[in-house]
Amino acid sequence: MDPHELFMREALAQARLAAAAGEVPVGAVLVIDGQITGAGFNQPIGSHDPTAHAEIVAIRAAAARAGNYRLTGSTLYVTVEPCLMCVGALVHARVGTLVFGALEPRTGAIVSSVRAHESPGLNHTFDVVQGVLADECREIIQGFFKERRGGGGSGQLPVASG
Repeated sequence: MDPHELFMREALAQARLAAAAGEVPVGAVLVIDGQITGAGFNQPIGSHDPTAHAEIVAIRAAAARAGNYRLTGSTLYVTVEPCLMCVGALVHARVGTLVFGALEPRTGAIVSSVRAHESPGLNHTFDVVQGVLADECREIIQGFFKERRGGGGSGQLPVASG
């Protein structure tokens, strides 16, 4: 099996944990030297932490395990295109490659709404691979919102209220 697909399947498993916890089902794993060193799923609701996106949870776990906030040469796999906040975390962590599955048309900050990782003022850039297991990644998130809307709805993502 292709390594990108293998690790994206691990990210999908994390997304399913998020869904089971009532969170938006996004999952991520961070890989260094072919080994998962950090994993995470969306958990801002349960943790009362607006920064607890899957990417940041995985980066925090990997940095703690590595004993270093710089994760140079690592690859982050995430089921959905990262938002602007998460792109910033990827830059600060010095992630080498981002691999993502589904596009996020409204808030995706890699190709959909803005190409944040290409901003000229950044002191670090990373490679991007998009569309790995995109159908599966899209289905899990669309299924989650369809279920929350009772099988119908406007197609708009619901906004969590605090």
